[in-house]
Amino acid sequence: MKQSGQHKQAVTSPMAAALVSINVSPGDWVEKDQIIAVVESMKMQTAVVAPVAGLITELNASVGDTVQDGHLICHVVISEGEDGITSQAADSATQDPADTETDGNALDTLNTELSYSLDSGRPEAVAKRHAKGYRTARENLYHLCDEDSFVEYGQLAVAAQRERIDRQKLKTETAADGVITGLATINAAQFGAENGQVIVVINDYSVLAGTQGYFHHRKIDRILDQAGKSCLPVVMYTEGGGGRPGDTDVKTQIAGLDVPTFAAWASLSGQVPLIAVNNGYCFAGNAALFGCADIRIATKTSWIGMAGPAMIEGGGLGTFAPTDIGPVDVQSSNGVLDLVADDEAHATELAQQCLSYFQGHVSDWQCADQGALRNMMPEDRRYVYDVRRVIQQLVDINSFLELTQCHGPAVLTGFARIEGRAVGIIANDCRHLGGAVDAEAAEKTARFITLCDNFDIPIVSLCDSPGFMVGPDSEEQAAVRRMASLFVAGAKLTTALVAVFLRKGYGLGAMAMVGGSFHKPIYSVAWPSGEFGGMGLEGAVRLGFKKELAAVDDPSEREALYEDLVKQMYESGKATEAAAHLEIDAVIDPASTRDIIVKALNSRVI
Repeated sequence: MKQSGQHKQAVTSPMAAALVSINVSPGDWVEKDQIIAVVESMKMQTAVVAPVAGLITELNASVGDTVQDGHLICHVVISEGEDGITSQAADSATQDPADTETDGNALDTLNTELSYSLDSGRPEAVAKRHAKGYRTARENLYHLCDEDSFVEYGQLAVAAQRERIDRQKLKTETAADGVITGLATINAAQFGAENGQVIVVINDYSVLAGTQGYFHHRKIDRILDQAGKSCLPVVMYTEGGGGRPGDTDVKTQIAGLDVPTFAAWASLSGQVPLIAVNNGYCFAGNAALFGCADIRIATKTSWIGMAGPAMIEGGGLGTFAPTDIGPVDVQSSNGVLDLVADDEAHATELAQQCLSYFQGHVSDWQCADQGALRNMMPEDRRYVYDVRRVIQQLVDINSFLELTQCHGPAVLTGFARIEGRAVGIIANDCRHLGGAVDAEAAEKTARFITLCDNFDIPIVSLCDSPGFMVGPDSEEQAAVRRMASLFVAGAKLTTALVAVFLRKGYGLGAMAMVGGSFHKPIYSVAWPSGEFGGMGLEGAVRLGFKKELAAVDDPSEREALYEDLVKQMYESGKATEAAAHLEIDAVIDPASTRDIIVKALNSRVI
């Protein structure tokens, strides 16, 4: 063997720190970068490694010592030119202290924690949900959102009940504290990633009956704050039983009413589109959230009320089953519901469709033969017709979505597209009250006009109305207040309005249908079947010519006089005369209606 000499290299502390471990002894062989010691400063540990391979000499520090930057810990003796020396630590792997718990182990722990809030980690809850014929919250989530687009907030939250429930039980039974919140895209394939951005809130009934607890509220508050700051639409699934009395970890609350959730949600109305979806029971606080939405969708198996059975009974108001409170047939006829869905899948698809009208234009559209519009109006002006057929023929194929169909049926309201552009449609239905605008229809239409105006969706009004519905019964429905709301909505309208008079344009009702004045629309046109007057022709004749008619004794002669007077008034009030007197802008071929609307909406007048 050849031995040419030795030299030693110092091993020092890289910082002022506490020496927490020494992994070698004098005489040990170490490899280059092998850990010799570990020091700790500011709760962070740093490995001290061998700068070269060699033998450890005497140690110059002990575990527990406080060492300064550059403090000598030991020397490593290097033998140069020596044959036959082998590494005595060949089997010792160079190891970082962080590797004592590998990244794999940390990820395994994280994935286990996350699994408690996933369907795969909650098989019993999933089975119970499916047994009722319902979907899980996450099944609705994955159907609603574009694939792999959801970014979740607060997934690891549990109910604020650590004092009363075991931590592990909380993870499995109060997963995410009963609400899923986050960012996602919806319809991005149609409208692009930017226009597809939405906020999603899905209350999870399988967790504590979807009740609203401390962290539940905090999660919603956090995500609604993001919606406001980023001006993003919100889709919220509202199933749940209202406030939760069982949270015990919060010591600074008495009634638990100091929460910003409801005000935050309501304040977003008119600022960003709010779409609420419900299936199952929706009571108290959950119902309050549902009711604040701009568009409200519920499945046929929904029951929605401002109080559940327990609160009603507690108030001494009687004992009721949950299914007695706010069933769909009640809530759809009274105007609470905009859309009724067959089931959760259908409700989710309706939510996607509703959202699409706020997301932009579509380029892929088709329309029906517009010439067919020429034959939509009956020859006899007294005959009824189906205005929905007119709408379907006029707008892009399969684009019309009617809202609030079972409430205020005298006026239809809904969204559609014309050449891919989203529009709001309001239209009188002459099959109900002859198209007269009653109190319910007026209030419903005013709300819809305001919704369109808030988000700059142009409105097309298809008017065929003899006026407002009048009489004692009408006044019992608060006609003065509710009908006036239609004038207020029209007066405040800033988005484009195009008026098309299909037939009757009489009285205050017709004025209210077109923004409060015939010149409020950017363009007011009539079909050749249009007719106009201060009130319905028949009523005007009976009232204005009362004395003349009474003076005719013979009933047949009196009827003939009446018909002649009606004919005269019709001739003086027909569409061409109204246009000649500039009360409307034009009389058009029905087949050109769609083209006229497009040109008006594309004009510089808007």
